[in-house]
Amino acid sequence: MKKFKKEAILALLAVSVILPVFVSAQGTRADYDRAKGLRDKWKGLAVNQPDRPEWVEKTHKFWYRKSVTGGNEFVLVDADAAIKAPAFDHEKLAAALAEALKEKVDPKNLPFFRIEFVDEMKAITFNAKESAWKYDLAAGTVVKTGPAKPPAGGDEGNWQDYGGPAEPAASAEMKASPDGKWEAFIRNYNLYVRPKEEIKTDRPRGEMPGPPPGGPGGPVGPKKEDIALSTDGIEGNYYSYRSIVWSPDSKKIAAHRVRRGFHRKMQLVESSPADQLQPKYSSIGYTKPGDVLDVSQPVLFLVEDRRAVEIDNALFPNPFEITDPEWTKDSRAFAFEYNQRGHQVYRIIAVDAASGEPRAVISEEPKTFFDYSGKKYLFPVADGKEIVWMSERDGWNHLYLYDGETGAVKNQITKGEWVVRGVDKVDEETRKIWFQASGMNPGQDPYFVHHYVINFDGTGLTALTEGDVTHAAAFSSDMAFYTDLYSRHDQPPALDVRRSSDRSVVMQAERTDISALVKAGWKAPEVFTAKGRDGKTDIWGVIYRPLNFDPKKKYPAIESIYAGPHDSFVAKGFVGYSYMQALAELGFIVVQVDGMGTSNRSKAFHDVCWKNIGDAGFPDRILWHKAIAAKYPYYDISRVGIYGTSAGGQNALGALLFHPEFYKAGFSACGCHDNRMDKIWWNEQWMGWPIGPEYAAASNVENAYRLEGKLLLLVGEMDTNVDPSSTMQVVNALIKANKTFELIVIPGSDHTSGGPFGERKRSDFFVRNLLGVEPPDWNKPEPPPAKK
Repeated sequence: MKKFKKEAILALLAVSVILPVFVSAQGTRADYDRAKGLRDKWKGLAVNQPDRPEWVEKTHKFWYRKSVTGGNEFVLVDADAAIKAPAFDHEKLAAALAEALKEKVDPKNLPFFRIEFVDEMKAITFNAKESAWKYDLAAGTVVKTGPAKPPAGGDEGNWQDYGGPAEPAASAEMKASPDGKWEAFIRNYNLYVRPKEEIKTDRPRGEMPGPPPGGPGGPVGPKKEDIALSTDGIEGNYYSYRSIVWSPDSKKIAAHRVRRGFHRKMQLVESSPADQLQPKYSSIGYTKPGDVLDVSQPVLFLVEDRRAVEIDNALFPNPFEITDPEWTKDSRAFAFEYNQRGHQVYRIIAVDAASGEPRAVISEEPKTFFDYSGKKYLFPVADGKEIVWMSERDGWNHLYLYDGETGAVKNQITKGEWVVRGVDKVDEETRKIWFQASGMNPGQDPYFVHHYVINFDGTGLTALTEGDVTHAAAFSSDMAFYTDLYSRHDQPPALDVRRSSDRSVVMQAERTDISALVKAGWKAPEVFTAKGRDGKTDIWGVIYRPLNFDPKKKYPAIESIYAGPHDSFVAKGFVGYSYMQALAELGFIVVQVDGMGTSNRSKAFHDVCWKNIGDAGFPDRILWHKAIAAKYPYYDISRVGIYGTSAGGQNALGALLFHPEFYKAGFSACGCHDNRMDKIWWNEQWMGWPIGPEYAAASNVENAYRLEGKLLLLVGEMDTNVDPSSTMQVVNALIKANKTFELIVIPGSDHTSGGPFGERKRSDFFVRNLLGVEPPDWNKPEPPPAKK
């Protein structure tokens, strides 16, 4: 008996060494309740917080939406007069919309976020309840004008089907020449033209022509005046109506002949549809790395000569994409962009309209990749006689001025160990460029965005923004004024109006008041830096601690990860509520960091991802964690978890497979676990083409046998972004390797982290596996509140 008691005491002491006794105070039901209620508790406590403003075209007025007590308000500012007022009568609009919708509308919580001033600012338009609306500002009346307009740049149809559906044998429309004398169209896969004045029709004005009786003869049927400019078009190698572009002098046409590639279908099963008992089966177009692509061949047509000029493709032999032709204003040439498969050659090619001879005006040929999806910028000056171009050729993302006739670099416009983040405006007359950049100011976070203006020749660099904060500026159409919205983690947003000529502040439009938010317990995350794998590059991230943080306790660490190479992901501006803060409330310290391989730093920093996406910056991330632990003893790096979705899902599982000595538990949602299974553009951009052994080396499927830590996988069965089979193939490999893991499939869900259910399962997973505490039994009803 005494021996048994001694063994029991020793066992308890051993457990206490692994999980200190104070851990029992973390991961409790009270912690869950506090985390769950945080969003609602803090909602609306930051007052006068502005969204990004939008200028009204050809005016010195702009509008924005800001938070107010109980909701939001739209504001209109007159920069000339330096005054602001409500953009409209919120009470009247709410009443008019309520009458139209036959439901209650709260004037402080209107069912839209964006407006557009129309009719010389006498009305506004907006989308609400799946419809488009117009509100007369004077009359106070609202009318429905049709279905809601899709957002600019919104995806349509099978957006992952690269090249899209094949074009029909005959076009249903015609493209008129600029002089109005000719019309071009497609018949039987070939390019035709006909004199416009010869066309006669009995169709009512505006009615679309259909195919003639007996087959697809083309618009309004064949006529004797029709002229075939091509005869070699066939099904599967056809002339594209979408690509037809007339020269401004109406004497020439540039178009593409398209050889169809392989168009893969991704199969989906909706197990639990809302409208029927039985499952539904569907497929979408989805092109993957290595698939055979459509190939476009530009062709020049001389209308008066009635002939085609084949263009030598030696400069563009293996396209990932060739853009549609664009003519110079004087019709001397047309140009297109050539993105070579593998993304190691990117060219601007001009074709002489007299000879059909192509030449490379600009040719980018990096040793790794040209970031066409994030850092390409092209602006033709003086009808293409000069070109403003963006490049990383000197190791940093900068602007260059090219001679459009010779292809020579006239001068580098911007230079230095910092990066151009975007271009706001190019003014040909004044030869000035307004642009965004980060990393120019020593001692500041290198991701903070500032705005600048510079001359074409690289002189006159002038900062338009200031301070140790990140900025988002927006300019009036004539560039006379600009708004400056700025903040950082510990400094709430402020909105100023500035005059461009002298950068003076015309008006302090808004100052966000967070006093109530701070009183409710809000705290800014800590910004933390440490050296990366090279021992000299600063790695930047943030640290969220629980609101009841006690430095005498030990806290497991959880990293939120998304290491997609197309951007950087740690927020730099003010954040009122973050899920990371809510997760921290359960008894963790939650962090986020941008490691090497992500964007917006030097080319060398970015190139770490090249054919090495499995790296995900982990050598930098781990050093960053260790630096935190060295400074703060309560930061327990013996218990580190990680979670992410999409590319972050791939990263989270990769952490467990490739760095099991550091990461102990991972939540992986909708991960692209094998880059050969994911969308083509994103994966070939970073992993290259042809498909090489690097793809298998980075694959979570191929490396599933390495799993040592705790793993929870989640997938939406109707994911159209990342093939759900990618997750299931990981599951298959884990089963074959006899590994233990958890899996959640969300029926009917697209690309997702699981919604509220997924959040709760993620929290439970980390509480159980990092805190060693059993989460609450959610199947049991909550006990009634105690009587006071």
